Amino acid sequence: MNRPRRATWRRTATIAVVAVCVGYAPIAMTELWPYAHRGAPAVGEWLLGRAVSPRYVADALATRIGPYGRSLVALILHSVLGGVLMLLGPVQLLSAIRRRVRLHRALGVVFALTVYASMAGAAVYLARTAPRDAFSGPAFWIVLATILVGTVLSVTFGILAAVGGLPDLHQRWMLLCYGYLMTAPLLRLEWGALPVLLPGLSMEEVNRVAVMHLGSVVTFGALLASRAMDKRDTAPGVRGTWVPLPVLAAAHVVGVPALVWIAKSLLGWGATGHRLLAAYLIPFLATYLIVFVCQRRAGRDGRSWAREEWRLHLVALCLAPLFSAVAGALFERYAGLDRRTALAAGIAIGCGMLAFAATTVVGVRLMSGRQALKRQRPTAAVRPEPDPTPVG
Repeated sequence: MNRPRRATWRRTATIAVVAVCVGYAPIAMTELWPYAHRGAPAVGEWLLGRAVSPRYVADALATRIGPYGRSLVALILHSVLGGVLMLLGPVQLLSAIRRRVRLHRALGVVFALTVYASMAGAAVYLARTAPRDAFSGPAFWIVLATILVGTVLSVTFGILAAVGGLPDLHQRWMLLCYGYLMTAPLLRLEWGALPVLLPGLSMEEVNRVAVMHLGSVVTFGALLASRAMDKRDTAPGVRGTWVPLPVLAAAHVVGVPALVWIAKSLLGWGATGHRLLAAYLIPFLATYLIVFVCQRRAGRDGRSWAREEWRLHLVALCLAPLFSAVAGALFERYAGLDRRTALAAGIAIGCGMLAFAATTVVGVRLMSGRQALKRQRPTAAVRPEPDPTPVG
């Protein structure tokens, strides 16, 4: 019964991702046209105005005319190519599933070049926009910059893994790259959904709520996709574990106090802090529970490699609150941000950056296993073979 259920869930998840990507593509491509030509069609603006209210959209976009105008060409390049990426991603996923190797490789080159060009446009915008002028302020600027760097590094490591003949690493990095890209359509969905759940919030306030968990959600989705596509019980050369129970326990001992400190800090901010805490804590705890159960189940079933990968990500998740607290302190001290903005920025990037670190460690784990196998092969090659001469 488990296998049919898993297959159904995978199929459902794949269809949902494809639907979101294909639906968002025209929204991304037309999003900035009105800034270049007044009255130009913008699919997303039209839909959002009817889902929430025209006033909600107008108030949000009115503050963007100046900042966007300084980098309009770069932003249009970024958004149009972002729409192209939303279409290329599902094609790449389906071509990989169906083993269309030539198509997958050819489109992979196009995908990587498109990522670099699109992120270059975003980099120009960020370089020309002061953090205080970004949509929703400095914390949002920091989140955008972090997503940009994470996307570029992920696709770069994915390319290097493919060139190095490491398909399992290539798969993980490209899924993480696409996870970062998925923050764009998911944020637009929250622009429409959160005003229903939290009436009266402006789009800027919705952004502050959304970034509390988007990094956690997309990187967790990338992890689920990686584990769904990697059906191996063991990985070549990987023996034992880098995450024994004392290490796992230590990560919890370090992470829990940091999480409690973050919760207390946010609770002291009144209604705004309560919203931000709920937006951060609920997805965080849900992710933790699923990863914890999955690593226990994999260990019970004897799937050592699955357990190892789940555990590496579990440790990273436990350490994310500590990273967020330290990052917030550094932003406050060295970036000139007030304490609340600095902590919000640290929280917003914590899970995403630690997931990147966990993927890096997973890659090192796989490569060390391959190196161990290479060291064993010469030894096996020089073993004396049995004498073929018959006895007697």
